[in-house]
Amino acid sequence: MHTRTTTVSAGLAAVLAAVLLLTGCTTSGGNPKGAGAGSTASPAPVAPGGGSGYEGPRPQDQNLLAWTGDPNDAGHVTAQSAAGVAGRVTLVRIVLREQITWSNIWLGLAGIDPGAQLSQNYLGVYDASGTLRASTADVSPQLMTDAIAKPFPLAKPFTAAPGTYFIALLLNGTWATNALTLKSTGAGISVNAGLTPPNLRYSTVLTGQTSLPATVNLAEQSTSTINTGWASQWYAVS
Repeated sequence: MHTRTTTVSAGLAAVLAAVLLLTGCTTSGGNPKGAGAGSTASPAPVAPGGGSGYEGPRPQDQNLLAWTGDPNDAGHVTAQSAAGVAGRVTLVRIVLREQITWSNIWLGLAGIDPGAQLSQNYLGVYDASGTLRASTADVSPQLMTDAIAKPFPLAKPFTAAPGTYFIALLLNGTWATNALTLKSTGAGISVNAGLTPPNLRYSTVLTGQTSLPATVNLAEQSTSTINTGWASQWYAVS
């Protein structure tokens, strides 16, 4: 009788142990006990840009509102003779992603010609329809001093909605080629890759101009002067 009681007790103990083992193996979705049972792992957050955390310079980093490119990349200097560009309206496209109040056009003046005779020189802004939105006064005096990046104030600031604009440069007078020089990206022909008028990123329109016209026909954008080495100027907005 004593032997039978011992055998039954041992059998019950074995069954109980098996039940406990099965319960441990199926807890929390079947994870084995001791292998993360009862918890769900979350993936580590990934930083934007593939985890590098780096984002290129923005205009706001330099107290500007927009630019045609990082000025650190505008290492090239470009020049043209009066015969090549005087009276032509040179256009550089800029795309705004948000609404701003546009008060100044920044130009990178790389070199000056002390003997130049300059007059009727202007900077301005055309919208995507070719309408002049704003322009400076004659900037001839500022082109004779301080070869640095500097702002040229618009005669009247304007509210610029998001969209495509063209910064216009009109030069007139006489100067020594390679003395009056502007900072540029170095891009000439290649800057318009994949584009056609009226959406060229860099072009000229018209000839014989002494002021910026109220409208320009962007379908008439030309690259003939651009292709001779008049590289795309660097501009910024404030």
